[in-house]
Amino acid sequence: MSRRIRKAVFPVAGLGTRFLPATKTVPKEMLPIVDRPLIQYAVDEAVEAGCDTLVFVTNRYKHAVADYFDKAYELEEKLERAGKQAQLEVVRNVLPPHVRAVFVTQAEALGLGHAVLCAKPVVGDEPFAVLLPDDLIWNRGNGALKQMADLAARSGGSVVAVEDVPREKTGSYGIVDAPDFDGRSGLVRSMVEKPSPADAPSTLGVVGRYVLDGRIFDLLERTQPGKGGEIQLTDAIAALLQEQPVRAYRFEGTRFDCGSHLGLIEATIRFALDHEVLSNGAAAAMRTALDELGVVEH
Repeated sequence: MSRRIRKAVFPVAGLGTRFLPATKTVPKEMLPIVDRPLIQYAVDEAVEAGCDTLVFVTNRYKHAVADYFDKAYELEEKLERAGKQAQLEVVRNVLPPHVRAVFVTQAEALGLGHAVLCAKPVVGDEPFAVLLPDDLIWNRGNGALKQMADLAARSGGSVVAVEDVPREKTGSYGIVDAPDFDGRSGLVRSMVEKPSPADAPSTLGVVGRYVLDGRIFDLLERTQPGKGGEIQLTDAIAALLQEQPVRAYRFEGTRFDCGSHLGLIEATIRFALDHEVLSNGAAAAMRTALDELGVVEH
């Protein structure tokens, strides 16, 4: 695979039960980090990497994501009449004009692999990206997906994002065995889904960014459901690397697990401190709160 990716898949069909009651009516992908929802950060990352077709795999109950990327005629008209040009541009530019959004329904929650497979009619056989919006990656340079897309274009094959995880937590990740890993990237020899610490071949855990060859769809169709009847993307990637190179890539940047309460808080703090307008005020507010709580800064 040496073609640049043009399509990105966003699995957003989950119910977000960790964040109830907030997610009773608001999808977790729409939870805000400062002034933008989680999904916007993932979309911006995909667009930066060169994607112009965004495939959202959702369920039949979640309309907020589609509404967010749709045109808001009444709101835009009111902002225009009020002369609020800055806000109008923000609303109009959640997607650049050359980028299209496509929505596909996942009828049953049958795992990440199944969600990705639902995008096959739109993606076809070309290389594509998968981004999990829960994994928000902050970096002042190129986004994680652009880094991975550049690597895939240079070297061919597929690329999975990895980061070092504590050995006691390997049971929460897909773990790769990459004997020639040089600290930044390396060819994957095998992958294991959620191994026990004793059985884990390394501590390189797969996180929510993938650049995949279109061949993965055929392999997903052949992948047998595992625990809970779910089709695991990791299993299909394990089959793919028997046919073509798959590289593990440790991206430049910091990942925030926004599928957890603490991760969402950490991301909000980081993005607030990095905000061009809010950074000073956010830092002052945090110092005040720490002082009031009697927390000593180190």
